[in-house]
Amino acid sequence: MSKNTTISEFKLVPGKILANRFSIVELLGAGYEGEVYKVVESHTNKVRAVKLFYPHRNPGFKVSSRYAKKLDKLRSSPIVMDYLSHEVLRIRGEKIACLTSEFIQGQLLGEFINKQRSKRLGIFPAIHLLYSIVLGVESIHLEGEYHGDLHVDNIIIKRFGLEFDLKIIDLHHWGDSKQDNRDEDVVKVIRIFYDILGGQKQYRKLPPSLKFIICGLKRTLILQRFRTISDLRIHLELMDWSDAI
Repeated sequence: MSKNTTISEFKLVPGKILANRFSIVELLGAGYEGEVYKVVESHTNKVRAVKLFYPHRNPGFKVSSRYAKKLDKLRSSPIVMDYLSHEVLRIRGEKIACLTSEFIQGQLLGEFINKQRSKRLGIFPAIHLLYSIVLGVESIHLEGEYHGDLHVDNIIIKRFGLEFDLKIIDLHHWGDSKQDNRDEDVVKVIRIFYDILGGQKQYRKLPPSLKFIICGLKRTLILQRFRTISDLRIHLELMDWSDAI
């Protein structure tokens, strides 16, 4: 293999043994940084998720190490997946960072919403879902961190009922300030609320109490009303939403 060759995709097939430790089950997703696979761990038969980082996106293993440290820092957060290990493997002669975490059983929020009647949630479950997301994101912000790119396709619903059991995936690290990114998390959480209620098509029909939260998706107004995710959480706990019943 040429020294200038670098792996831009792995394309690992089901049944392939990785690092004499994992058996590949399926590809879960691929993105800018790498690929995520569902695997079964040898000897224990435990199902895990592994993220393999493209070497050209992870020089000096800085990206993968930073991601692992962030997950470890947030290990007490109920909404963040459990981080297990960071190691370096050889694939096709190249050193590849492999980050192992729990495999999250569940359904992407976007898929879940699309299966609902009219492809949206009713007001009562939507408020409860929003509150669950806010509690989870608040636990991240209280550790001085942020998610960085919240949307309906990186939130996994594990259980749906009077309470939601949620996990978020794909935490990001951006070059700008953490405060800016925490602000962005607040805006994105409210955008998720808007989307699960039916988006633009349903917005004009919403009661004033919900429109007060959504603020017409105006970033400046959102951050005036909810300077932090904790402000949003307190508002949800105290709000009068009798007009929504």
